[in-house]
Amino acid sequence: MKKNRERFCNKEREFVYAFKVGNESFELRVPLKFPVQENASHLHGRLMLLHNLPCFIENDLKESLSQFIEEESLQDYDGDAEAALEGVKSGEVDLHQLASTWAKAYAETTLEHARPEEPSWDEDFADVYHDLIHSPASETLLNLEHNYFVSISELIGERDVELKKLRERQDIEMAKVMQELGKSFTDQDVNSLAAQHFESQQDLENKWSNELKQSTAIQKQEYQEWVIKLHQDLKNPNNSSLSEEIKVQPSLFRESVEAIERIYEEQRKLEESFTIHLGAQLKTMHNLRLLRADMLDFCKHKRNLHSGVKLHRLQTALSLYSTSLCGLVLLVDNRINSYSGIKRDFATVCQECTDFHFPRIEEQLEVAQQVALYARTQRSGKAKDQDSGNQNGASDEKSAERNYLNILPGEFYITRHSNLSEVHVAFHLCVDDNVKSGNITARDPAIMGLRNILKVCCTHDLTTISIPLLLVHDMSEEMTIPWCLRRAELVFKCVKGFMMEMASWDGGISRTVQFLVPQSISEEMFYQLSNMLPQIFRVSSTLTLTSKH
Repeated sequence: MKKNRERFCNKEREFVYAFKVGNESFELRVPLKFPVQENASHLHGRLMLLHNLPCFIENDLKESLSQFIEEESLQDYDGDAEAALEGVKSGEVDLHQLASTWAKAYAETTLEHARPEEPSWDEDFADVYHDLIHSPASETLLNLEHNYFVSISELIGERDVELKKLRERQDIEMAKVMQELGKSFTDQDVNSLAAQHFESQQDLENKWSNELKQSTAIQKQEYQEWVIKLHQDLKNPNNSSLSEEIKVQPSLFRESVEAIERIYEEQRKLEESFTIHLGAQLKTMHNLRLLRADMLDFCKHKRNLHSGVKLHRLQTALSLYSTSLCGLVLLVDNRINSYSGIKRDFATVCQECTDFHFPRIEEQLEVAQQVALYARTQRSGKAKDQDSGNQNGASDEKSAERNYLNILPGEFYITRHSNLSEVHVAFHLCVDDNVKSGNITARDPAIMGLRNILKVCCTHDLTTISIPLLLVHDMSEEMTIPWCLRRAELVFKCVKGFMMEMASWDGGISRTVQFLVPQSISEEMFYQLSNMLPQIFRVSSTLTLTSKH
């Protein structure tokens, strides 16, 4: 049957079209290879342009060409079918195997004959949680989550104290050895002691890491089982064993210090809000906010669950399984891990509270690494095929030098969270040292990365996004006032353009975009940026009309 099928593939046939121009007769002959891969309309357009054909035959030629391709293709299909039937009749094809293949394909593509999908635990739990968080039981859920958070926070506090004591003891030991260096101890002794100290620190960190991992796993299991049971109890009003409401357990651990820090942060925080309308014909209203704040402030929980924090947490929980998600952009280096910089600080915040809905941050980063490795090897394979024989393999050497686990500037990976204060999704955008220079353009990888992030927001129901306005999380000496103004103007204008594109991506949905600047920026600089924003976005203003009689 395979040989018969090959007879009808790549067969060339001639399309003949006769037409008259005045008294002269013309004939167009075009060899076509079947099956025809090109769209008939595209082929027709090329023929008109290539042979400079008169316009009055355009429609007739298009109809004749489409009819020719359709008739010849049907003949091929009929011939292919006849060959297949001949193969069955002659015994070349196993009839039982063919029937089972057809039955399997039909069952997989027809819903009424397909096997019912097995229920997913994650989907069931998500539905149950969504029902409960939108019920009077929401306060009980938040209280339980907060108590779990306090428990993990205090465990982390004990770990930090123990690690601090170990380092202090090691510092004293090393100081004594250094005093006796050249007398009782040699350089080898110092190196040996340093190695012992490092090993002791690693052992202690691993011990606490395993303990935290085990504790969060137990909490997650207990929480999910409790949520399922509470949902079942609420469904049965006659059930007298309805779970008692959980009260918030106050934490005495570092509460006074945090109260002082909170007051200090509130004093340093600056905020301006604007309402804009974007769009050519159908305008969409958006909310813009300019804030002087730390990006991680939107992630951190407070140990004392006062009313303001509780409202933020409730809003985040209510919208966890909704079409109004919140996200933020973290600027990271090209390594997918949580070992340094803001990546480490973000991972620490994620570890302070158990995530009851999504995998731990470490597990999500491992998946991101695997995806990045697969994507990089796929691209490298295609590049090798294209560059084979060119530059004597120079491109292969360049690819070999690159770490396949690293990502490129402008690329980003996404992590999902249910345990952060005001955020559901984190976009980890890779940037390099070029963002610190003052000469980046709208085509810079970091800017294009922002565009792609906003596109993901449109396709995945993120209606609030927080962006570092200056494309940095911390200020440095080279970031002068002119530098800040140029960078802010560039980002404002690019984001405005991207937001106008959003209307074609999602049909025009109202969104909130928060522009964050580092806390170390001056108030004067902040208000200069605040004055720039309405000029670029043309903020809506109230017009008062008066009439004279």
